[in-house]
Amino acid sequence: MPPTLASLVQHSALKLTVRAGEEHLDRPVRWAHASELADPVPYMEGGELLLITALKLEAENPEAMRRYVKRLAGAGVAGIGFGVGLHYEEIPKALVDAAESEGLPLLEVPRPTPFLAISKAVSAAIAADQYRAVTAGFAAQRELTKRALSEGPEGLLAALASQVDGWAALYDATGAVVATAPEWAGRRAALLTAEVERLWERPLPASSVVGGSSEEGEDEDRVELHSLGTGKRPLGVLAVGTAAALGTAERYAVHSAIALLTLTTERSRSLYAAEQRIGAAVLRMLLAGQPDHARAAAGDLYGELLDAPYRVILAEAGAVPGTRGRGVGGGLVSASPSASGADVGVAEAEGDPVVGFAEVVEAAAARSGEAVLVVPDGERLVVLAADGGAVVASCAQYAEALLAERGSAEQGGDDDELVVGLSAPAGPIAAAAAYKQAEQALSVARRRGRVLVEHEELAAGSVVPLLADDAVRAFADGLLRALHEHDATGRGDLVASLRAWLSRHGQWDAAAADLGVHRHTLRYRMRRVEEILGRSLDDPDTRMELWLALKTSASGS
Repeated sequence: MPPTLASLVQHSALKLTVRAGEEHLDRPVRWAHASELADPVPYMEGGELLLITALKLEAENPEAMRRYVKRLAGAGVAGIGFGVGLHYEEIPKALVDAAESEGLPLLEVPRPTPFLAISKAVSAAIAADQYRAVTAGFAAQRELTKRALSEGPEGLLAALASQVDGWAALYDATGAVVATAPEWAGRRAALLTAEVERLWERPLPASSVVGGSSEEGEDEDRVELHSLGTGKRPLGVLAVGTAAALGTAERYAVHSAIALLTLTTERSRSLYAAEQRIGAAVLRMLLAGQPDHARAAAGDLYGELLDAPYRVILAEAGAVPGTRGRGVGGGLVSASPSASGADVGVAEAEGDPVVGFAEVVEAAAARSGEAVLVVPDGERLVVLAADGGAVVASCAQYAEALLAERGSAEQGGDDDELVVGLSAPAGPIAAAAAYKQAEQALSVARRRGRVLVEHEELAAGSVVPLLADDAVRAFADGLLRALHEHDATGRGDLVASLRAWLSRHGQWDAAAADLGVHRHTLRYRMRRVEEILGRSLDDPDTRMELWLALKTSASGS
């Protein structure tokens, strides 16, 4: 800690005597400054020991001394050192009384003690304190490094909390709390999520100081938030909570923790690019029906992911030029390594919805310890994740959150909104089929304005909603237009008759009963339909197209 008035009084070489304010000798001294100005306050910063001989002061005037001392106390001066034996043989009573009244320590400096000796003593004490702080900081750095290497981020946080006599928490790129020390700090860290999100909006490196409290509103503390990472987007946030502002040694410890956590959470660009190239190659092998080669290329990189049932997940922005209708053979299977490298997609786009989705996927995998394969493919993101695992669950949760923000599942998304397609569970030999399923689900999600569609949903319910787009409605309207125009003249209800006949699978009696007409009348109407359309109702394709047209028109009306 810095020198105090008490430590200066106890300094045997200075021989200082306390004349007033003895109860406040614990005040820290930032510097010792000699000034004979009648008003030295404009030149003070607070915390100084002011050394005077009262050369230009009315030191025996009680009113003048009250004003002088009151102004010094208001400026945060730590105390007054009065040199006797020059202009006054002893400190004037007016000054002693004023200092006592304001509670401002007043020290008597004997004639043999030069002011320079006091300044040197203060300077030496400050230097010694700084040296102790630096030494303690280096010791903390060594301890933090040791714990980070042996125990990971959790051990580092525990060591940091001990060093600052407080608590520490680590947030991932999604704002979720991934580790705290001590364990009870998780409740407090969760209350700062909004502040963490605000920190992301600032360019790196960023930091802020906020207030935190327990759930009961007690034990308010001072919390520092520091972003982690060196790129455009933070990879995490470190929170440090203490009862008071950090000292020099504690500051060294926090900065060391920031550097170590950044190294821990941010992989080098070359390593990231290498993993991306390996991932792209592994995915191409799987899609080409070569699971054994994929396992050999991946080694232990993806754990048991390539052997267990997995899902293929495709994500892209709502309207992505050049990607719609792209099959397996035209995508990753035939791509070169550079086409799916680390410099494409995720690492580049700022504010891209696919970037946010990739962060959610990787954060979920990191929290659960689950292996995941994430490969950017142009504007599209391809993910292989274990069936029933945390990554697949996080995709569903993220989709629900986005859908809630959009306000309604019935409203189509904007061009830059996220759409996700999820395949059914598949094994290593069925990767290409799973990719195709994910593409089909992605197409349906885009058509329906949904955030996420699972392929298993496509086989449930009716096929009609899948046809509910403008092109299909235009086909239906065109196919049935002549029949509607005929009915509009009042010459017969051909559209209703056609619907009834098709719904009864061409059974004349049943369809005629539904319409309340004679079966010969219905036969006549069906002949008129054939004449108007120029198509035979005996053709199963004609029947199918007419039925889908009728269903599409009904669903769109």
